[in-house]
Amino acid sequence: MDASPTIRIKQVEGYRFEIDFGALLPALAVDEAPPIGGGEGPFPEQILVAGVTNCLCASLVFALGKYRQQAGGVSATASCAVTRNPEGRLRITAIDVEIALGATAAEMDRVDRVMEQFERFCTVSESVKAGIPVAVSVYDSGGAKLK
Repeated sequence: MDASPTIRIKQVEGYRFEIDFGALLPALAVDEAPPIGGGEGPFPEQILVAGVTNCLCASLVFALGKYRQQAGGVSATASCAVTRNPEGRLRITAIDVEIALGATAAEMDRVDRVMEQFERFCTVSESVKAGIPVAVSVYDSGGAKLK
């Protein structure tokens, strides 16, 4: 992994931009949500929440593999709270991530160890937590809360 990932971003029109991740990946069209932008791509808050959530899910998959746990797949739903600061400017003040496993806890004999560790493997969420609270919940396929 590149220690210093680099992107390039270029304005297309209005609030639409194109993000270039390099020669091996397609560009990503981004935009602001209406009424500011045209909503023709994800907006910055969505990209931040997606980055945090993707990293947490990948870290969970890594920890599951480390302890040889078959989770039957991982999925997640995430959201963020956007509120105004004292100067009246919008800020992300919280991120909530809910992760679901495709197996029950009873099918994973070491899932408790996975739950103790997986967040610490996540570069993005652990970095973001320095400025924005990130709440993470994990449920098994039967709906039991594991974390």
